[in-house]
Amino acid sequence: MKIITRILLSIDSFFENFAQASLLTMILIVTVQVITRKLFNYVFHWSEEITMVLLIWFSFMGIAIGFREKLHLAIDSFTVKLPKSVNNVIDKLVSIGSIAFGIYLIKYGWDFAVLMNSSTLPATKLPNSVFYAVMPLTGVMICVYTILQLFGVNTKRHHGIEEGGH
Repeated sequence: MKIITRILLSIDSFFENFAQASLLTMILIVTVQVITRKLFNYVFHWSEEITMVLLIWFSFMGIAIGFREKLHLAIDSFTVKLPKSVNNVIDKLVSIGSIAFGIYLIKYGWDFAVLMNSSTLPATKLPNSVFYAVMPLTGVMICVYTILQLFGVNTKRHHGIEEGGH
């Protein structure tokens, strides 16, 4: 069990580090693009496409990490006044909805990525599917995190992060 946990944590760390690296790379590219445009009247032809790909990947990976940290939409403010048994049922329904959303991303994200694979981006010549390939991956991550949470596994890796800033 420890080996499986270590492998899953390594995969999870890879995805989180990838999201962070995407954000940093995106910031660097945009900064360089602004400087070269303002000072030299020159823009790298690939910068906009790469920035867009990084933004999409960062955003979707952030969605999955948000599910891991339980920062997704919930009904906490409403359920505080309800009995614990009712709150537990609502939590299970939210989890089922989260899994359904993950499955939706897997199915339709995959279909769309396959559909868009035949066309390419104009500047980089990357397949258009590079925009959409993150969707099924995010769906798998959401499903795994939610199933683990349903079985009582605490998936939070960053403590002190609360939705709404409290």
